[in-house]
Amino acid sequence: MTHEPNREFKLAGMKDVADRAGVAMSSVSRVLSDHPDVSDRMREKVLAAVEELGYEPDVLAQSLRTGATRTIGVLVADISNQLFAEISHGAETVLRAEGYSTFVANSLNDPEIAVKQLRMLIKRRVDGLLVSVGEEDGGPIVDAIANSGLPTVLIDRHLGTAGASRVLSDHRAGMSEVIHKLIGLGHKRIALINGIPNVLPAMERAAAARAAAEAHPGVTIDVISGTFSAEHGEEATRAVVSSAQRPTAIVAGSNQILVGVFTALRDLGLRAPADVSLVTCDPVPLAEFMTPALDTIWRDRQELGAVAAGLMLEGLRGAAPREVVLSTEYRVGGCVAAPPV
Repeated sequence: MTHEPNREFKLAGMKDVADRAGVAMSSVSRVLSDHPDVSDRMREKVLAAVEELGYEPDVLAQSLRTGATRTIGVLVADISNQLFAEISHGAETVLRAEGYSTFVANSLNDPEIAVKQLRMLIKRRVDGLLVSVGEEDGGPIVDAIANSGLPTVLIDRHLGTAGASRVLSDHRAGMSEVIHKLIGLGHKRIALINGIPNVLPAMERAAAARAAAEAHPGVTIDVISGTFSAEHGEEATRAVVSSAQRPTAIVAGSNQILVGVFTALRDLGLRAPADVSLVTCDPVPLAEFMTPALDTIWRDRQELGAVAAGLMLEGLRGAAPREVVLSTEYRVGGCVAAPPV
């Protein structure tokens, strides 16, 4: 069955607005473009006609005239991850208030798909790019961003891209606070089940953990790198808790990894904090209803997106690229305690 468009439905056009207001089309154009040479009476008549007819400007026609689509491309690693959903929401809220729409593309944590999606956004003539991909090997995606000539904001990524603004989270501060808390409680062996080692958050978290271990002789912190996935979290947790040098505390390097950590601990009959202390980087949905409450290295994901959108608006206005670093903090729950005797 083929879809036939509704021939009877017709959107109001500028001529309809002019006829309803009883003015020339040029007057409608001046009012809608906020031209200063318009009387208050004229503006009232035109805007009243716009309201009555439900007139919406023809975005395609405007883009042909101005070369701008009022659309921002958002490329994320995995939109099914609540982290990226909240970042995208924060960005979209700010951009919509300024008259921009967002076009979200998902790279599925695949570098080749990321490049294809980025090129697709560029072909659709977006006015700018917000980018947070799954890996930071550079290469084709860096070239694609550089060759696009578009204002670009990297979200919690470096990518080695010159000329792009960045909004980052201070992952080292949050991780350092957690590790020192665990050490202060007497933990001598800690496992950080981390994500992809060349991605900025995982890189910074691992660096903070290793620095803390170096500052405390006798403390061992094992960093187990892998994908940001439940599968990695489960496999790594099973391995470390079954080892001869079993850790007394585990830090999950992402909310996705945490799901796998939970699965393994449940299957092995281990509880936090009675058997092992547990901390996560970024919360999971409904975590506030857990008993005991989950200890979390927290950051405002909506703010991350909102700040990225603000940097994008600056870039669209011709401002020089700049970097903003947002804070992280350790939010105490009930899953951390002194190691079991």
